[in-house]
Amino acid sequence: MQMSLGSIRQWHWVSSALCLIGMFGFAITGITLNHAADITITPTITTIEAKLPKRLLDDLKATAQDNPSAIPPRALSFWLAQTHDLKLSTHAAAEWSTDELYIVHAGPGKDTWLAVDFYSNELSYESTDRGWIAYFNDLHKGRDSGNAWGWFIDAFSVASVIFCLTGLILLYRQKNHRWMTWPVTVLGAIIPAILLMVFVH
Repeated sequence: MQMSLGSIRQWHWVSSALCLIGMFGFAITGITLNHAADITITPTITTIEAKLPKRLLDDLKATAQDNPSAIPPRALSFWLAQTHDLKLSTHAAAEWSTDELYIVHAGPGKDTWLAVDFYSNELSYESTDRGWIAYFNDLHKGRDSGNAWGWFIDAFSVASVIFCLTGLILLYRQKNHRWMTWPVTVLGAIIPAILLMVFVH
């Protein structure tokens, strides 16, 4: 059954409304990614060297022996927040051994690691924040941004495909009123094809 012009227009404007902010963001970050070498960013690095309270250290040692697959304990997160104003991500991956706890977490525009030596009672922490441009660039690539953002990118891509296809159908139906429709459309396909064949290698 052929869809009416009104239905095509409705699908087109709804998909364009859904894509508006996402497409704007992906277009801007496409430029920043393409010129990443020209954008100078000085990352902010935060480092901490500290000693843990004996009770907290004993709890970590016990956890390492009894449940080496456990997530970082809340007591450690609470102590970091209270003592050093640091928030330990609930998505951080913890690696336990008999002599060390190692926690690593990578997020868009930011990387963090923390290590606790059970014998020397030394806590080492380092966080590298590469700034807002890196943050949005990583969102563009879906790098270390979680499953929910990945689902959003998939949904946004589907909406973008609908937007493009319905736009193409509308162009086809309006071709008799705008004689430049197909020359411009074909030009939009030829330009990237020439660039790929001649300049990209």
